[in-house]
Amino acid sequence: MDAEPFAAERHAAAGRLAAVNAAVAAAARLAGRDAADIELIAVSKTWDAEAIAPLIAAGQRSFGENRVAEAAAKWPALQAATPGIRLHLVGQLQSNKAADAVALFDVIHSVDRPSLVTALARAMDTSGKRPACYIQVNIGAEDQKGGCAIAELPALLGAAAMLPIVGLMCVPPANTEAAPFFAMLAKLARDNGLAKLSMGMSADFETAVMLGATCVRVGSALFGAR
Repeated sequence: MDAEPFAAERHAAAGRLAAVNAAVAAAARLAGRDAADIELIAVSKTWDAEAIAPLIAAGQRSFGENRVAEAAAKWPALQAATPGIRLHLVGQLQSNKAADAVALFDVIHSVDRPSLVTALARAMDTSGKRPACYIQVNIGAEDQKGGCAIAELPALLGAAAMLPIVGLMCVPPANTEAAPFFAMLAKLARDNGLAKLSMGMSADFETAVMLGATCVRVGSALFGAR
Protein backbone atom coordinates (compact mmCIF):
# COMPACT_ATOMS: atom_id res chain seq x y z
CA MET A 1 0.00 0.00 0.00
CA ASP A 2 1.36 3.44 -0.92
CA ALA A 3 2.22 5.84 1.88
CA GLU A 4 -0.69 8.23 1.41
CA PRO A 5 -3.48 5.63 1.23
CA PHE A 6 -1.88 3.75 4.13
CA ALA A 7 -1.83 6.91 6.24
CA ALA A 8 -5.54 7.40 5.56
CA GLU A 9 -6.29 3.76 6.41
CA ARG A 10 -4.23 4.00 9.58
CA HIS A 11 -6.10 7.14 10.61
CA ALA A 12 -9.45 5.44 10.03
CA ALA A 13 -8.33 2.30 11.87
CA ALA A 14 -7.08 4.39 14.78
CA GLY A 15 -10.45 6.11 15.02
CA ARG A 16 -12.35 2.82 15.08
CA LEU A 17 -9.94 1.38 17.64
CA ALA A 18 -10.26 4.43 19.88
CA ALA A 19 -14.07 4.26 19.69
CA VAL A 20 -14.19 0.58 20.65
CA ASN A 21 -11.69 1.05 23.47
CA ALA A 22 -13.74 3.98 24.77
CA ALA A 23 -16.90 1.86 24.69
CA VAL A 24 -15.14 -0.96 26.57
CA ALA A 25 -13.89 1.53 29.16
CA ALA A 26 -17.35 3.08 29.61
CA ALA A 27 -18.98 -0.33 30.10
CA ALA A 28 -16.25 -1.32 32.54
CA ARG A 29 -16.83 1.85 34.59
CA LEU A 30 -20.57 1.14 34.78
CA ALA A 31 -19.78 -2.34 36.06
CA GLY A 32 -17.20 -1.10 38.56
CA ARG A 33 -14.42 -2.84 36.66
CA ASP A 34 -10.97 -1.84 35.44
CA ALA A 35 -10.86 -1.67 31.64
CA ALA A 36 -7.23 -2.82 31.81
CA ASP A 37 -8.54 -6.25 32.84
CA ILE A 38 -10.34 -6.68 29.49
CA GLU A 39 -8.47 -7.82 26.39
CA LEU A 40 -9.79 -6.52 23.08
CA ILE A 41 -9.34 -9.12 20.34
CA ALA A 42 -9.59 -7.79 16.79
CA VAL A 43 -11.16 -10.63 14.78
CA SER A 44 -9.26 -10.52 11.52
CA LYS A 45 -10.73 -13.62 9.86
CA THR A 46 -11.07 -13.21 6.07
CA TRP A 47 -9.10 -9.93 6.14
CA ASP A 48 -5.76 -9.97 4.34
CA ALA A 49 -2.47 -8.63 5.65
CA GLU A 50 -2.94 -5.31 3.85
CA ALA A 51 -6.23 -4.73 5.69
CA ILE A 52 -4.77 -5.79 9.04
CA ALA A 53 -1.63 -3.64 8.87
CA PRO A 54 -3.35 -0.27 9.57
CA LEU A 55 -4.86 -1.64 12.77
CA ILE A 56 -1.46 -2.95 13.88
CA ALA A 57 0.01 0.47 13.07
CA ALA A 58 -2.72 2.05 15.21
CA GLY A 59 -1.52 0.02 18.18
CA GLN A 60 -3.74 -3.09 18.27
CA ARG A 61 -1.82 -6.20 19.35
CA SER A 62 -4.41 -8.97 19.99
CA PHE A 63 -5.99 -10.59 16.94
CA GLY A 64 -8.37 -13.51 16.40
CA GLU A 65 -8.67 -15.96 13.54
CA ASN A 66 -11.21 -18.68 12.76
CA ARG A 67 -9.10 -21.04 10.65
CA VAL A 68 -5.63 -22.42 11.21
CA ALA A 69 -4.67 -22.48 7.52
CA GLU A 70 -5.78 -18.90 6.91
CA ALA A 71 -3.86 -17.68 9.95
CA ALA A 72 -0.73 -19.60 8.94
CA ALA A 73 -0.77 -17.96 5.51
CA LYS A 74 -0.71 -14.38 6.75
CA TRP A 75 0.39 -14.06 10.36
CA PRO A 76 4.02 -15.25 10.54
CA ALA A 77 5.16 -12.31 8.38
CA LEU A 78 2.99 -9.84 10.28
CA GLN A 79 4.31 -11.10 13.63
CA ALA A 80 7.90 -10.95 12.41
CA ALA A 81 7.40 -7.32 11.45
CA THR A 82 5.71 -6.37 14.75
CA PRO A 83 6.83 -8.20 17.89
CA GLY A 84 4.31 -8.57 20.72
CA ILE A 85 1.23 -9.63 18.74
CA ARG A 86 -0.99 -12.16 20.53
CA LEU A 87 -2.84 -14.49 18.21
CA HIS A 88 -6.12 -16.12 19.30
CA LEU A 89 -7.90 -19.03 17.61
CA VAL A 90 -11.60 -18.21 18.04
CA GLY A 91 -13.10 -20.66 15.52
CA GLN A 92 -13.73 -24.39 15.63
CA LEU A 93 -10.63 -26.58 15.65
CA GLN A 94 -10.31 -30.00 14.03
CA SER A 95 -8.29 -32.48 16.06
CA ASN A 96 -5.95 -33.11 13.11
CA LYS A 97 -5.02 -29.41 13.15
CA ALA A 98 -4.18 -29.36 16.87
CA ALA A 99 -0.40 -29.42 16.40
CA ASP A 100 -0.54 -26.56 13.88
CA ALA A 101 -2.79 -24.56 16.21
CA VAL A 102 -0.47 -25.05 19.18
CA ALA A 103 2.50 -23.92 17.11
CA LEU A 104 0.80 -20.79 15.77
CA PHE A 105 -1.57 -19.46 18.43
CA ASP A 106 -1.05 -17.96 21.87
CA VAL A 107 -4.63 -18.69 22.97
CA ILE A 108 -7.18 -21.30 21.82
CA HIS A 109 -10.81 -20.42 22.59
CA SER A 110 -12.64 -23.46 21.20
CA VAL A 111 -11.80 -26.57 23.22
CA ASP A 112 -15.09 -28.46 23.16
CA ARG A 113 -14.65 -32.24 23.18
CA PRO A 114 -12.45 -34.98 24.66
CA SER A 115 -10.84 -35.95 21.35
CA LEU A 116 -9.61 -32.38 20.88
CA VAL A 117 -8.32 -32.31 24.46
CA THR A 118 -6.27 -35.43 23.73
CA ALA A 119 -4.90 -34.00 20.49
CA LEU A 120 -3.98 -30.67 22.10
CA ALA A 121 -2.31 -32.35 25.08
CA ARG A 122 -0.22 -34.50 22.72
CA ALA A 123 0.77 -31.47 20.65
CA MET A 124 1.71 -29.46 23.73
CA ASP A 125 3.78 -32.31 25.14
CA THR A 126 5.60 -32.72 21.83
CA SER A 127 6.28 -29.02 21.21
CA GLY A 128 6.71 -27.75 24.76
CA LYS A 129 4.45 -24.79 23.85
CA ARG A 130 1.36 -24.39 25.99
CA PRO A 131 -1.13 -21.81 24.68
CA ALA A 132 -3.85 -20.79 27.13
CA CYS A 133 -7.16 -22.55 26.45
CA TYR A 134 -10.84 -21.83 26.92
CA ILE A 135 -13.59 -24.41 27.02
CA GLN A 136 -16.28 -23.40 24.51
CA VAL A 137 -19.79 -23.92 25.89
CA ASN A 138 -22.78 -24.31 23.58
CA ILE A 139 -24.66 -21.86 25.75
CA GLY A 140 -27.81 -21.79 23.60
CA ALA A 141 -27.93 -25.56 22.99
CA GLU A 142 -27.83 -24.97 19.22
CA ASP A 143 -27.29 -28.03 17.05
CA GLN A 144 -25.33 -26.12 14.40
CA LYS A 145 -22.81 -24.61 16.82
CA GLY A 146 -19.67 -25.97 18.39
CA GLY A 147 -19.15 -26.09 22.12
CA CYS A 148 -19.81 -28.64 24.81
CA ALA A 149 -23.26 -28.99 26.32
CA ILE A 150 -23.70 -27.28 29.67
CA ALA A 151 -24.40 -30.63 31.35
CA GLU A 152 -21.14 -32.04 29.97
CA LEU A 153 -18.94 -29.16 31.16
CA PRO A 154 -17.77 -30.70 34.47
CA ALA A 155 -16.73 -33.92 32.75
CA LEU A 156 -14.88 -32.07 29.99
CA LEU A 157 -13.08 -29.89 32.52
CA GLY A 158 -12.01 -33.03 34.32
CA ALA A 159 -10.75 -34.58 31.09
CA ALA A 160 -8.89 -31.36 30.24
CA ALA A 161 -7.06 -31.11 33.56
CA MET A 162 -3.73 -31.54 31.74
CA LEU A 163 -4.37 -28.45 29.58
CA PRO A 164 -3.85 -24.83 30.66
CA ILE A 165 -7.59 -24.08 30.85
CA VAL A 166 -8.10 -20.45 31.89
CA GLY A 167 -11.81 -19.85 31.30
CA LEU A 168 -14.97 -20.35 29.28
CA MET A 169 -16.06 -19.06 25.87
CA CYS A 170 -19.48 -18.80 24.24
CA VAL A 171 -21.31 -17.50 21.18
CA PRO A 172 -24.95 -16.76 22.13
CA PRO A 173 -27.78 -17.44 19.69
CA ALA A 174 -28.10 -14.82 16.96
CA ASN A 175 -30.94 -12.30 16.93
CA THR A 176 -31.73 -12.64 20.61
CA GLU A 177 -30.81 -10.82 23.81
CA ALA A 178 -27.30 -11.92 24.73
CA ALA A 179 -27.28 -10.84 28.39
CA PRO A 180 -28.92 -13.97 29.89
CA PHE A 181 -26.43 -16.19 28.05
CA PHE A 182 -23.47 -14.09 29.20
CA ALA A 183 -24.76 -14.20 32.78
CA MET A 184 -25.13 -17.98 32.52
CA LEU A 185 -21.56 -18.39 31.27
CA ALA A 186 -20.27 -16.18 34.09
CA LYS A 187 -22.08 -18.36 36.64
CA LEU A 188 -20.67 -21.53 35.08
CA ALA A 189 -17.17 -20.06 35.30
CA ARG A 190 -17.64 -19.12 38.96
CA ASP A 191 -19.07 -22.53 39.80
CA ASN A 192 -16.05 -24.20 38.23
CA GLY A 193 -13.39 -21.88 39.62
CA LEU A 194 -12.42 -20.30 36.31
CA ALA A 195 -11.40 -16.65 36.15
CA LYS A 196 -11.68 -15.73 32.48
CA LEU A 197 -14.63 -15.25 30.13
CA SER A 198 -14.33 -14.95 26.34
CA MET A 199 -17.65 -13.46 25.26
CA GLY A 200 -19.02 -10.52 23.33
CA MET A 201 -18.70 -9.47 19.69
CA SER A 202 -19.29 -6.24 17.75
CA ALA A 203 -23.03 -6.10 18.48
CA ASP A 204 -22.91 -6.95 22.18
CA PHE A 205 -19.40 -6.49 23.60
CA GLU A 206 -20.50 -3.71 25.97
CA THR A 207 -23.11 -6.01 27.51
CA ALA A 208 -20.47 -8.72 27.78
CA VAL A 209 -18.09 -6.37 29.60
CA MET A 210 -20.79 -5.41 32.08
CA LEU A 211 -21.41 -9.11 32.76
CA GLY A 212 -17.80 -10.04 33.34
CA ALA A 213 -16.05 -10.61 30.00
CA THR A 214 -12.27 -10.62 30.31
CA CYS A 215 -11.82 -10.67 26.54
CA VAL A 216 -14.15 -9.53 23.78
CA ARG A 217 -13.91 -10.64 20.15
CA VAL A 218 -14.65 -7.68 17.88
CA GLY A 219 -14.51 -7.75 14.08
CA SER A 220 -16.62 -5.33 12.05
CA ALA A 221 -16.50 -2.51 14.61
CA LEU A 222 -12.71 -2.47 14.21
CA PHE A 223 -12.26 -3.31 10.54
CA GLY A 224 -15.21 -1.39 9.15
CA ALA A 225 -17.37 -2.31 6.18
CA ARG A 226 -15.89 -4.46 3.43
